[in-house]
Amino acid sequence: MKSKPIERHQTLREKILETIREAILSGALKPGEKVAEPELAERFGISRTPIREAFRQLESEGYLTVIPRKGAVVAELSEREVEEFYAIKSVLEGYAARMAAEKLSDKELERLESINERLEQLAAQGDVKNFFKVHNEFHDLFIKAAGNEKLHELIGQLVRKFTRSRLTSLSIQGRMQISVEEHKKLIKAFKDHNGEQADFLVKRTAAIGGKLLIQSIAQKEGRKIENSLLLQKVDI
Repeated sequence: MKSKPIERHQTLREKILETIREAILSGALKPGEKVAEPELAERFGISRTPIREAFRQLESEGYLTVIPRKGAVVAELSEREVEEFYAIKSVLEGYAARMAAEKLSDKELERLESINERLEQLAAQGDVKNFFKVHNEFHDLFIKAAGNEKLHELIGQLVRKFTRSRLTSLSIQGRMQISVEEHKKLIKAFKDHNGEQADFLVKRTAAIGGKLLIQSIAQKEGRKIENSLLLQKVDI
């Protein structure tokens, strides 16, 4: 009997999370714009407690900035943060890929191929939301296969904090298809047990994601990009 209110509470919280995420990603809520608790409370017919919980999670994912006594506003996407995130991600995931190349089983390699086939279908459908979820499964599989629990934990913490940046990057036209093709090359490196190549490919894919996202931010702001180290690292 006690589980029903908890389940309802969690469901409402998920609905709030999804509503705000989609509004930010679609541009309906713009950087710097306030996200009002009273309006959400009225819309969902609930108290402000689950809304505040949702705000805390969205802040941890990079969607919102919660300002004491002022409330939540949509966070700015900073080029510097994007560069720093993808630089760190590329090093950690590249190392994981290098280690995984020696440890992935035939069954795990088949699973990677199966996941990437699903990603190819989702890319063709333009389904960013489900692509993102399945894309996480692909990376999580080889990161776990590296056999370093602390590394897996660190990468997990990092990518959760930059959920918004990663989703925004995947939403850019052609980005999902690039990811699928890069995965195919990575799977081949894994099959060849070529750790050096796997490391290189993961770093290159991260650089592509960061480059496209920085370009997208600059275009929205109507300006050119200058002196970006990340842009100097990769040609698409």
